[in-house]
Amino acid sequence: MAVDAAQGVNLNGIAEMREVRDCLQWFTREKHWINDIHLQLCRIPAPTFLEGERAAWFVEQFRGLGWEASADRAGNVIASWGEAPYVALTAHLDTVLAPRSRDEITVEADGRFRGPGVSDNGAGLAALLAVARAWKQTPRIPDLRAGLLLVANVGEEGEGNLVGMRHLCKQSPLARKIAAFVVIDGANTDHVTTQALGSRRFEVTFTGPGGHSWSDYGLGNPVHALCRAMTLFAETRLDGAPKSAVNVGLIEGGSSVNAIAQMARAKVDIRSENNDKIQELVDLLAVAVDRAREVENQRAAAGKVTAKVKEIGARPAATLPEKSPILQYIRAVDAHLGIRSHIDCSSTDANIPISMGIPAIAIGAGGMGGGAHTTQEWFRPEGRDLGLKRILLLLLLLLREPGNR
Repeated sequence: MAVDAAQGVNLNGIAEMREVRDCLQWFTREKHWINDIHLQLCRIPAPTFLEGERAAWFVEQFRGLGWEASADRAGNVIASWGEAPYVALTAHLDTVLAPRSRDEITVEADGRFRGPGVSDNGAGLAALLAVARAWKQTPRIPDLRAGLLLVANVGEEGEGNLVGMRHLCKQSPLARKIAAFVVIDGANTDHVTTQALGSRRFEVTFTGPGGHSWSDYGLGNPVHALCRAMTLFAETRLDGAPKSAVNVGLIEGGSSVNAIAQMARAKVDIRSENNDKIQELVDLLAVAVDRAREVENQRAAAGKVTAKVKEIGARPAATLPEKSPILQYIRAVDAHLGIRSHIDCSSTDANIPISMGIPAIAIGAGGMGGGAHTTQEWFRPEGRDLGLKRILLLLLLLLREPGNR
């Protein structure tokens, strides 16, 4: 009997309903359609800030499956069923890399999908469409007390800064009507993200007059100052808890090997499980930049450098309460399906609702994936139907007991 003893969550009564069985069986029966739609969506490029073509395609797909669907002011595609309060199933539209042509998305001899975004987040987006079609093609499931939103949202990756989820949770007319979020990100079902990994991202820029490397030698050099600042910051010790990380992900500037640069710029990522620790590291970045500027200007005979630190992204750290019903539900579902999963900490769209006190978790869509954010990203669809069944059963528990905001 699939029961979470601590909370008394009994899935047998739901899973044995004819309507639910039909829906669960649909995911296995229609795996070829799911694979095909997965490949179709991955062949539509959707780099962060340029998701429009894929978003328009999603509106057409949802409507073709019988859902009311439209794009909101942020560019998120929202399909709705029923009335508020809602449970939102979301997956981000954007990818770090985009295929340059349809031919970059391939299927290998062993059935593995290959190409940019096929797992992150092609798997999640395919899950949205699979749920959308199964929901409409199987009998109406009774005793649901909430409506369902399917959301293909923008701006999850990189400098997108979770803009789509921020809009949905804060500015959207739906914001106060959503009782819980299930975020589908990637493929693997071995994890449940309940702790939001916080991050802040900065662009550090040094500028100076620039000049010739020989005749103007002695002028303040922005490249030298920037490299010094990044070295000082990268030497920060990060031993012990809370777990934290810093990364200089990009350095650029200058125009020629024989020219003193007029500008040099770096982009810095600071991450931690704790918001106070993030602020501590932000302060250390500012100290490193100030020190590097002072050293360069002390060395320079003329032409001083200036420095600017600009924040380009922030994701709050937060933790879902251990006794949250959504966590008990996913544990009960995993026990019922025989899925072994662990709680993890990651940076996903769930950061925003968790930080606002809205129940939310992030899970994989099913199948297996790897190589995220590279041209050799891959996805294996074997076992995808187990992940989709997991999503549906979790949604049904939430739709029956949506809770209160």
